[in-house]
Amino acid sequence: METLRERKKQRTRDALLRAALELFTTRGYEATTVDDIVAAVDVSQRTFFRYFAGKEDAALAVREMSEARFVEAVRARPPHEAPMQALRQAVIEGWDGLSEAVSAVVPVELYLRMYRVIESTPALLAAHLRRSMEAEEKIARILAEREGVDVDTDPRPRLVVALFAGVIRVTERQWGTAAGELDVAAIRELTARYLDQVGPALAEDWRTR
Repeated sequence: METLRERKKQRTRDALLRAALELFTTRGYEATTVDDIVAAVDVSQRTFFRYFAGKEDAALAVREMSEARFVEAVRARPPHEAPMQALRQAVIEGWDGLSEAVSAVVPVELYLRMYRVIESTPALLAAHLRRSMEAEEKIARILAEREGVDVDTDPRPRLVVALFAGVIRVTERQWGTAAGELDVAAIRELTARYLDQVGPALAEDWRTR
């Protein structure tokens, strides 16, 4: 059972995280300092660095949580599903559970707004892509294990993950540039639509006659 001290620490971390994201999405990532974040929560810098290595760590914390949940969702997919189908279902079916997990920490709307901040901030985007590569390697190894192949000699697991990640990147870019607010239903629909276009895009002749 979680102790009172552990609950207090979690509340402090959540408060810092929410304050950081609110500032990043209203003031801008570069314009926000650690001092601004701790002032919003009325704690010390020492407290902030007890939970986060720096601004980047706070900015990407919820994204990393969502990626970790996705990795586990892929691991839990039924073994009869083909690799690409397992990835598709994991991301589409995982949105509701992810929304619930995110909302326990920060408002989902704030989480979605951070997509735009990440997309528009070169330093954050580079850090996000670098960290995402680690998750992609984990997923490739999960797929290899599911299919009974050697990930180091069979390129297919990494190729499928690279293709899937590319589609998600295109989708995220669309999220980041779309006008108005995005809700979970809209994101789920957009993701499904883009993933469903992979087969035709690879197999069909695009030229019109």
